[in-house]
Amino acid sequence: MIGFLPAAAGFAAMLAMMLIGIPVAVTLFLTALLGTLAYLGIPTLMMFGTQTWSVLNDFILTAIPLFIFLGELLVRSGVADGMYRSLTDWLRRLPGGLLHTNIASSSLFAAVSGSSVATAATIGTVAIPTMEKYGYEDRITLGSIAAGATLGILIPPSINMIIYGSMSNTSIGQLFAAGIVPGIVLALLFMVYIAVASLLKPSIAGRTPPSVPLAQKLRNLLDILPPLMIFALVMGSIYLGWATPSESAALGVIGALVVTIAKRRFSFAMLHEAMLSTVKISAMILLIVVAAQFLNFVIGILGVPQMLTAVVGSIASSPLEVLLLLVVFYFVLGCFLETLSMMIATIPIVMPIVIHFGIDPVWFGIFLVIMMEVALITPPLGMNLFIVQGVRGRGSVADVMWGSMPFVAIMLAMIVLLIAFPGIALWLPGQMFP
Repeated sequence: MIGFLPAAAGFAAMLAMMLIGIPVAVTLFLTALLGTLAYLGIPTLMMFGTQTWSVLNDFILTAIPLFIFLGELLVRSGVADGMYRSLTDWLRRLPGGLLHTNIASSSLFAAVSGSSVATAATIGTVAIPTMEKYGYEDRITLGSIAAGATLGILIPPSINMIIYGSMSNTSIGQLFAAGIVPGIVLALLFMVYIAVASLLKPSIAGRTPPSVPLAQKLRNLLDILPPLMIFALVMGSIYLGWATPSESAALGVIGALVVTIAKRRFSFAMLHEAMLSTVKISAMILLIVVAAQFLNFVIGILGVPQMLTAVVGSIASSPLEVLLLLVVFYFVLGCFLETLSMMIATIPIVMPIVIHFGIDPVWFGIFLVIMMEVALITPPLGMNLFIVQGVRGRGSVADVMWGSMPFVAIMLAMIVLLIAFPGIALWLPGQMFP
């Protein structure tokens, strides 16, 4: 078994390579390569091909490119425009007005796109010009979009959950079910904060958009149907036992194609762009997964999980103490690393500790995803901060950062609620998968 100091040095070297800009997949493979050459020898290195085949032969990973393709189609279908307008009709009178529309539209779009970055870019493109028109304060506007978009990896379907489930041998269906209630609760907490902040300081909310006749409101509700129907198609087919997560992703793609055609946005040029983007993103993710699997194989032979479990056991004596350590660990790590690479790099190390202390892997998956959400809007490298600032196209990214800080606090409060009341995440999977 390798000692703590060499293992810590290897992990520090891996983080250093990521921070200086070496691609994540290359970093993971180099870390595994150095560990192999230093402690195991060439015969172990020859197992790389077998490990690659093993991970890529997992049928569940088929869902990744399908859900990415689904998100790409929805981004190009114009769904977000009509959805935002319809939700504005019904939420405009709440304290905070369009700020609530940002959260609600992000939640709906997240429920079908599975991507926080796509949600931030799409909703930001629609919301920012509208809110500038009505005089909303920049910081809370940008913060609500960046934070609302993080729901893309919590509300199912979620690519991050698929990867976590694949790497930890956890049911994807249960993870999807576990993300629904926390996702709704977190969205409601965001909206409560917006309402309170708007009541305390009315100037942040700007002017109220003009009202529309009830008949027009009801007609505009049709624009909410496409994301709801795709969500019902994807999730319903899983929970009714009609389809696996991969098959449900294919059904979602068919639904997205139908929506795109119905909205007259379909063209072969658009389809080519969506497919090309899907291939690029899928190749990047799967290459990271392959490299992470080989690193997992190497550290398993070296006995790193057992060693770390013993070390953590000497520091923490209860699951609560372990979780508090992990909150600090992921919060600090999330300030400097991209969320997907952070998750993939740490799951092989953290999961043995989680299992040793009797923490439910489904519950921990939701805990981990929320910590990834925090990382998406935590300076200095939160991805959503720069996506929203890029869509805005003026001013300083500091506005987005300051506007996101209250939402970071709300997410950390959600972690506390999740620890205090595990049923928030586990109740629905228990009902659907008795």
